[in-house]
Amino acid sequence: MYLLLASTAMRNFIVVGHKATTTPNFSLEDIPGTSGRLDILCRAVTSAFVLSHGIRKDVCVYLVLLGGETAKTIQLRGETLRHLNPDERTTAALLKKALAVPATPQWAMSTSGIFVRTGGFPELLSDLKDARLIYLREDGTDIRPISKESGKECMACASPSGEMAFILGDHTGMMPEEEALLEQAGARVVSLGPVSLHADHCIVLINWLLDTDPVMFE
Repeated sequence: MYLLLASTAMRNFIVVGHKATTTPNFSLEDIPGTSGRLDILCRAVTSAFVLSHGIRKDVCVYLVLLGGETAKTIQLRGETLRHLNPDERTTAALLKKALAVPATPQWAMSTSGIFVRTGGFPELLSDLKDARLIYLREDGTDIRPISKESGKECMACASPSGEMAFILGDHTGMMPEEEALLEQAGARVVSLGPVSLHADHCIVLINWLLDTDPVMFE
């Protein structure tokens, strides 16, 4: 599992689904078996946004779907996101609606706070070229000493926009060509520990870290 981060103003999470379907032709009764493991991405969305009595407004999630002839990316923005409930089926239904929208290289709105377009990981990294990128991998720099130093050590090169993005892969991890793109973009490789965690669990931990120390990645 791997991830990209956003600034204290907006927390950006990118989740790459290498087998995730790019069409709405999957069953809500069998999401894991018919959607290319879109269920993994649904759980990541829940972990990124859902609070006890509401959703986080300062979070943006990008789901990169590569399990079709043409890659698609779905964007979910917390400030305008509606109808998100803490269950996998409801989230999958929202993504199903987004995948039914005719997609072009330009963002098109599906429902409030949810947008879709064609394009995959390289295009998204180009969009976030001004952000500080953080790639979570088990063998990366241990996050704990960094968090203790807070602002004393920058997690990545200074960002003109002040924005950061956290990048996560699905159950297959990130591909070598994707890691090469991250290296070229100057992403910092950071670890939450040596044990392989689910992507949604990584997001929970990052949200907790930023909740308790909002400037730790500054």
